[in-house]
Amino acid sequence: MPTRAYVTLVTNADFARGALALLHSLAATGSTAERIVMHTGGVDAASLSPLETAGARLVEVNLLPTSEAFNEAHARDRLHGAAPFTKGEKPAFHTPLDNFAKLRLWQLEVDRVVFLDADTLVLRNIDRLFDYPEFCAAPNVYESLADFHRMNSGVFTARPNDATFDTMMERLDRPGAFWRRTDQTFLQEVFPHWHGLPVTMNMLQYVWFNLPELWRWEAIHVLHYQYEKPWTHPHPKRDELAPLIDLWHAYAEGRVPDLSTLADPCASR
Repeated sequence: MPTRAYVTLVTNADFARGALALLHSLAATGSTAERIVMHTGGVDAASLSPLETAGARLVEVNLLPTSEAFNEAHARDRLHGAAPFTKGEKPAFHTPLDNFAKLRLWQLEVDRVVFLDADTLVLRNIDRLFDYPEFCAAPNVYESLADFHRMNSGVFTARPNDATFDTMMERLDRPGAFWRRTDQTFLQEVFPHWHGLPVTMNMLQYVWFNLPELWRWEAIHVLHYQYEKPWTHPHPKRDELAPLIDLWHAYAEGRVPDLSTLADPCASR
C-alpha cells in the first residue's frame, strides 16, 4: 500500500488549537492513516506538544522564499484592502501570506495526501479520498449556487512530487502576481480541471444559515469553520452558529458527540 497521510498546516498557536480538535476528530473516525502537522517557526513548543501526543508527526517547514514585492502584495492589510472580506470576519491571527506554506506538502515523502485546514473537523471516515486522483476539491459554496465554479482549498487530495512543487514555484511569484484568495486562487490556476468533491466533503459553516436546505448531518463528512473560528471568545456569530461552535468544543475536549442528535438548521424556519 502507498504511504497515505492526512496533512494540516499550523502557523501559530491559534491554529495549533484548531489542529488538536481536528486530530481528535480523525481519531474518532477509526482511520489508521498517518497524521502530519506541518508547522512554521511561528508556533511555540508548548502549542505543538499536544499535537504530537495526539498522534501527529510534526514536520517543520519554512515559509516560501517569495520576493519582497510578492510579500507586500499579499500582506494582510494590502490584500484585504484590494480584496476585502465582506461576508465574514477573518481573525486577527490570520496571516494571508502564511497560506502559501501549504504548498510545502508536495515536498513530503509520502505517496498520497488528503489536506485538511486546521479549522476543519472530520465527522465521518474519509479514507476513500486517498484513492481519488490529484487534484480533488469541493466548491467554495456558502452563500449562493453561483459559488460552485470556485474551489475551496480547505480540503483536497494531492500526490507529493518535487517536480510538481518546482513547477508551482516557477508560477507563483511572477512579476505583478496577485492571488486574490491566496492559495485557493493559485491552486485553481495550477489545477484548472480540478475534480469536484461534493460539498459534504468540505461543508462551510455559513451554509448553516445561508443555504440550510443543503445541510444534512447524515451526509456531512468534513465541517469547515471558514471566517470566524469556533474557539474565538467572545464569538461574534455565537447566536447564528451555536450548534457548530458547541460541536467543535466537544471534539476539542476529546469527546465524541452523537451526530444523530444535532439540530436541523431548517427546523426553526
